[in-house]
Amino acid sequence: QVLSFVIPTQLQRVTQRVLHRLFHTRSCLFVVLHIALQAAVYGEYTWEVFVYCWELQFHLLLLLLPYLLLAGNMGCFVLCSRANPGIITKSNHASLVKIYAYDGVLFQKGIVCPTCNMEKPARSKHCSFCSTCVHRFDHHCVWVNNCIGAFNAKYFFLYLFTLTAMAATIATITAAFLIQVVMLSNMMHGSYIDDQGQEHAVEILFLIQHLFLTFPRIVFMLGFVILLTLVLGAYCCFNLYLALTNQTSNEWYKSRRYGCSHHLTLQPYDRQVVYKNIYSQGVWMNLKEIFRPPTVLERKKK
Repeated sequence: QVLSFVIPTQLQRVTQRVLHRLFHTRSCLFVVLHIALQAAVYGEYTWEVFVYCWELQFHLLLLLLPYLLLAGNMGCFVLCSRANPGIITKSNHASLVKIYAYDGVLFQKGIVCPTCNMEKPARSKHCSFCSTCVHRFDHHCVWVNNCIGAFNAKYFFLYLFTLTAMAATIATITAAFLIQVVMLSNMMHGSYIDDQGQEHAVEILFLIQHLFLTFPRIVFMLGFVILLTLVLGAYCCFNLYLALTNQTSNEWYKSRRYGCSHHLTLQPYDRQVVYKNIYSQGVWMNLKEIFRPPTVLERKKK
């Protein structure tokens, strides 16, 4: 509001349209960025790291592992982005509404989606990006340009796992190459003279600076993939936790407003409603549900 007085109105409107286009509508921009980053990392790995490691007689299977993971990741990416996440239509609404029970806290019976003009099944949510209601909605992923729902959650899980494994593998091979270079040069046992003319033993900081000046692109790529491995690894662990407890990202976020209890009860007016995850059926069954979403017939048998 303060900046609106000094920023021209026309510029504000353009900025709002751009932000809405980027973060509130389906766009291929992040998909292109995703592919560009992968191409940059694999280009550097192929033209420098792979060649140097081959000369240092690294095992061929180890050097080819990132490419095998890339092939699997691209397959999962295509499946995740092209698959129907579980879009709720008038033709499948009657069957999808019977799969999950309403917990009375996060999901209330009788709530109608104003856009789709249909009663929301339990565990569903309307996606503002796609303008559709999605069965067992998890989140909308801009990197695959699609919602993550009941029918493509398995592809997203495998996509995320292979992406993390790719970053970790490239980081490991690149770090092993730089360590091998340092060991062969016997640099750790050497010394250097600073600007004041004093001699010092080689330290880690000096070693990193030397490697960066010698292999700037490789060291920069290593820093990027290490950071990527940490971020993706943490997110991968979070998604594994959600899968093992039969929760979605949407449900986990909404449940933070309530306490956790083994009993679902309506508390007195001076206390909050207590939330319990009624969809968890044990670790094995929860994990199985990700890779084989339940149908109405299976729910009736239970």
